[in-house]
Amino acid sequence: MPVAHQPLAIGPYRVWPPVVLAPMAGITNPPFRALCREQAESRVPEPAAERPAGLFVCEMVTTVGLVERNPKTRKMIHFEPNEQPRSVQLYGVDPDYVSRAVRIVAEEDLADHIDLNFGCPVPKVTRRGGGCALPYHRVLFRNIVRAAVRNAGALPVTVKMRVGIDPQHETYLEAGRIAEDEGVAAVALHARTGAQGYSGEADWDRIAKLKAEISGIPVLGNGDIWEGADALRMMAETGADGVVVGRGCLGRPWLFADLAAAFVGGEPVRPDLGQVAAMMRRHAQGLVAMHRSDHGVREFRKHVAWYLKGFPVGSELRGKLAQASNLAELDELLARLDHTQPWPQANEGSPRGRSHASERRVTLPYGWLENPDDPTPPTGAETEDSGG
Repeated sequence: MPVAHQPLAIGPYRVWPPVVLAPMAGITNPPFRALCREQAESRVPEPAAERPAGLFVCEMVTTVGLVERNPKTRKMIHFEPNEQPRSVQLYGVDPDYVSRAVRIVAEEDLADHIDLNFGCPVPKVTRRGGGCALPYHRVLFRNIVRAAVRNAGALPVTVKMRVGIDPQHETYLEAGRIAEDEGVAAVALHARTGAQGYSGEADWDRIAKLKAEISGIPVLGNGDIWEGADALRMMAETGADGVVVGRGCLGRPWLFADLAAAFVGGEPVRPDLGQVAAMMRRHAQGLVAMHRSDHGVREFRKHVAWYLKGFPVGSELRGKLAQASNLAELDELLARLDHTQPWPQANEGSPRGRSHASERRVTLPYGWLENPDDPTPPTGAETEDSGG
């Protein structure tokens, strides 16, 4: 491997390439994680449990849902037998619930790695003081991180966060120091504020500043990783120890093969439309198997536009693919695609997924900005659907 790049050390794991799939609600379920992991492993010789070809994190789950034994929450923490290590992201705003949830994960062997969410900008999360709002209350943030680390046993705990609430309330440097002090295995920074959401460009300079501030644990960069070359450039410009990929892999599980190839100087991975169609079919089939019904095809519909982005496919066929109801119908429609179409150059560095045009005000609990040293969780913050 190039001298400039080393495996990412997360607890007992030496992750190569140093890449993490970010948890995304309704996206990073077992079938999608399997495709991404398979793509990464296709370019990595002899990956092993202790030397995984990336970390692939399941959808975020709430600590209160886990503690209260919510069936839907438990169902979300599902991993295939060959999925190692098993990574789960937890969301919580109460140190007591966080400690109990982490203890459940550790004692019941539900996962091998725990990530804590302090980056979500969604209003129903931030209005309860969660996500990107929480690090502003630094004492509460410290108490939550401490509770997680102390109850995790041998499991590594990592933290994912944003630059801050908005440009006037940046929190990432202090939060990074606190997280390191409390014994986390790594911190990941999405280089946008909560107010930015997914708009504009990620400010990679913030990742470099965090890396300069923290020396004892790995720092991962997140934001605007659309292809393998972006990961190399981010790490070169910031000194980051690895990258976290979110929207860039929507409809593009092969991005993880592209990333793996980039780290060893290989050729970029650019599938033609036939290969994309085959991946679409496997993804839909995996969802059908997971749901044990045609509901899996209906869930797959939202992925169609992401998979076909940039390819000159007619609007009528696109629309029918996005309305398929079962695998037989999907197969018939996929067969109509021109499988010889090459990868479109317009897709290079092309943003994907949700976004909005400009910054928005972050919804916060009443009086949230008045006392950053208040250690008290907001009243009514912990509900079983509070994580989004």
